[in-house]
Amino acid sequence: MKRNFKFILPAMAIFIGACSQPTITQFTPSVYLTEPESISDDAEKKYSGITEGADDISLGFKTPGEIDKIYVKEGDYVKKGDLLAELDNSDYKLGVEALEIQYTQVKEEVSRIEKLYEQKSVSVNDYEKAQAGLKQLGIQLQLNKNKLEYTKLYAPTDGYIVSVNFSKAEMVDAGTTLFKLLDISKMEIIVDFPVSEYQQQSKIKEAYCKVAGVEELLPLNLLSITPKADGNQLYRAKFAILKPEVKYLTAGMNVEVVIVTAQENCEGAYKLPMSAIFKDGDNSCVWVFNTDSTITKQVVAIDEKIKDGEIVVTTGLSGEEKVVRTGVNHLQEGIKVQPIENNSKTNVGGLL
Repeated sequence: MKRNFKFILPAMAIFIGACSQPTITQFTPSVYLTEPESISDDAEKKYSGITEGADDISLGFKTPGEIDKIYVKEGDYVKKGDLLAELDNSDYKLGVEALEIQYTQVKEEVSRIEKLYEQKSVSVNDYEKAQAGLKQLGIQLQLNKNKLEYTKLYAPTDGYIVSVNFSKAEMVDAGTTLFKLLDISKMEIIVDFPVSEYQQQSKIKEAYCKVAGVEELLPLNLLSITPKADGNQLYRAKFAILKPEVKYLTAGMNVEVVIVTAQENCEGAYKLPMSAIFKDGDNSCVWVFNTDSTITKQVVAIDEKIKDGEIVVTTGLSGEEKVVRTGVNHLQEGIKVQPIENNSKTNVGGLL
């Protein structure tokens, strides 16, 4: 039987050729996503500041006398109410005792006159004169008791003894400065401002300071700004620290002060990495990631102002989108992409 190979050979060739072609699969790009970051309309500026105690207090006795005891020395830390020094109070005690005796005697006499007055045996004038004499003597007694108490000098607040100006056995007059006390119950920070900051003092929203080596940010409250510039055209500002219980601050310490000032309105503006923006003709665009893993092109308006390697998008975004961050020039409308959650070990910093 004669076989016809003329038709079999071409069919086999077509079959073999079809089997040798590779199978084509659709490629899904992997992308990094980012979210638009709302930008505030605030500006931060940093200045050097120095801490100081709220007050340097001059302490002295309210009455004159000879110093009998001094309980502190320079550099000592004292608390409010601590006894710092005493005067020799011998004469003051004698003065109080003498008046107490006199007061007791007059009080008894007035008591007898009062009974006679009730019996109509003493005139009204004599009775009132006796009452006035007793009251006057009582006031003198209280004054002497006060002077006796004034022979002890107490700390009016927490702080450090900066200087001791007299020694035991020396005579001091009333009001003479015996101690200098650095008040640390509340600390203040002094900052020198340029004229640009002085002109915007009404726009200062908040301020805080930071100490080298300490992560904590201490909130500040602006107390005053001197309305006169110094020779360097700087204005001196004074801030109060709102956390007076902080123990690591001492007077004379250098700190960094950050001032946050309100600027023009930037509502609806967002920050994006520059790598997320691509051009489509004359339009600036971004790729928005959809819930079905596809991407959609979104036209945006951008500001020429760039902050820290990021660009400001003024319109076109709501702030709730997820935007493709890198590789935007190689993507197409409507394709599916695979978000990368974490940076690859070979993509340090997420630059690719």
